Amino acid sequence: MKLIDDTILFVKQKLENAESGHDWFHIERVYKNALLIAEGEDCDITVVKLGALLHDIADSKFNDGDETVGPKVAREFLESQNTSEEIITHVVNIIENISFKGGNFEKKFTSKELEIVQDADRLDAIGAIGIARTFNYGGFKNRSIYNPNIAPQPNMTKEEYKNSEAPTLNHFYEKLLLLKDKMNTKTGRKIAEERHKFMELFLSQFYAEWEGER
Repeated sequence: MKLIDDTILFVKQKLENAESGHDWFHIERVYKNALLIAEGEDCDITVVKLGALLHDIADSKFNDGDETVGPKVAREFLESQNTSEEIITHVVNIIENISFKGGNFEKKFTSKELEIVQDADRLDAIGAIGIARTFNYGGFKNRSIYNPNIAPQPNMTKEEYKNSEAPTLNHFYEKLLLLKDKMNTKTGRKIAEERHKFMELFLSQFYAEWEGER
């Protein structure tokens, strides 16, 4: 489909110099996750594909916290492709409602397509790749790996979550370990279970090494 091919090319160009946890390869993994999950769901596959490809086109973390940039860029691109307003609006709603935002964010829009893309994105935040992305971003922000004197805050508000400068390991308790129980789809939940177990194993090993036990 030409629209999907053109969107892939656009996203690759737009994210060419992105931080490696939020680059084209992140988008590609989310896209593949979304296609896998969509196989078992009744959904508009075009919206799922576009939502997955454009969900991080301008992440607010890299745009001074401005959450309007991503939806705006996506809308302008889709309009340039003569995409129907119905599809554009749906994709924009996915982008505006997909993020974790501390876990206390109340979605203002729901759809099966959003559930699929959200699960696909969350799967890339957990497991082996999720661990790698977490420490990569922590290094990017020059955060400490771990500080036992700074306790995790798993019930932060959206603003507290956005402005947090806590050690990277805290992020496991503030987001990653919470995602398993927030999955929307049967396939998403099944995959999340395995990735969650891997993170628990990693943390067990991490603390043992930290204390000089292994």
